[in-house]
Amino acid sequence: MSALLVAAGGAAGSVLRYWMSGAAQRSVPATGTWSVFPLGTLAVNVLGCLVAGALAEIGERRGALSPEARSLLMVGFLGGFTTFSAFANETVLAWRAGAMAVAAANVVLSVALCIAGVAIGRAAVGLFVK
Repeated sequence: MSALLVAAGGAAGSVLRYWMSGAAQRSVPATGTWSVFPLGTLAVNVLGCLVAGALAEIGERRGALSPEARSLLMVGFLGGFTTFSAFANETVLAWRAGAMAVAAANVVLSVALCIAGVAIGRAAVGLFVK
């Protein structure tokens, strides 16, 4: 049963990632140095980390996440939604294209904002869940 929950969550997360990252990426100018910046991947990774932090905190504070819910949401949905492999590949593509500043910005922003997302998600839950 857990495998089916992971699969269902992963499918939903992957489709949402496809829609959201595409929408975010279309907001980046089509030409110029920063046209290769993977804003879509950054956006879904930061949002995914924010949600992961919130869900983890809810699970720890309230014990509200059953093993089945963790399989569906944390492993499946967020596993399908966030895109670390895409982050790594897009960073290498920017580097190969000679856009060193873009590659460096992607690494720094992704790491800093995703860690902040988890921390903020946990803190936000802490304000409302005792």
